[in-house]
Amino acid sequence: MSAQQRTTPITRGAHHIGLTVPDLEATNSFFKNTLGYEQLGEVPDYPAVFLTDGVTMITLWQAANPDTAVDFDRKNVIGLHHFALGVENHAALDGLCQDLQDADDVVIEFAPEPLGTGQVRHMMTNIPGGIRVEFISPSE
Repeated sequence: MSAQQRTTPITRGAHHIGLTVPDLEATNSFFKNTLGYEQLGEVPDYPAVFLTDGVTMITLWQAANPDTAVDFDRKNVIGLHHFALGVENHAALDGLCQDLQDADDVVIEFAPEPLGTGQVRHMMTNIPGGIRVEFISPSE
């Protein structure tokens, strides 16, 4: 069946998100200690770690040479602009924002605010490693 004939999606959500980071230990610590992710495994020789929140798996890969790696520029580089993670509710989003204000190497691009004109709220951050992550809470 060609893609032009398909009427329903063949995919079923994201299996995992893989990120190359300049400091594997710092980014791993952020996901485990700040967001509460569980580490599922690691490949020390690669090096990589595999984390989950019980729904989404995040794979972190250590950049081979962080000193010469190029930081992502969301306006000029083709690739991942950001990824978004859901939180339970608005109170959880507000609490996370407070936690992130005290977290090492986290920049809050904007604090929780309405997403468009609906009841959904979101915030945008840069986590350790310079990856843009949006956090979204559903309407209540």
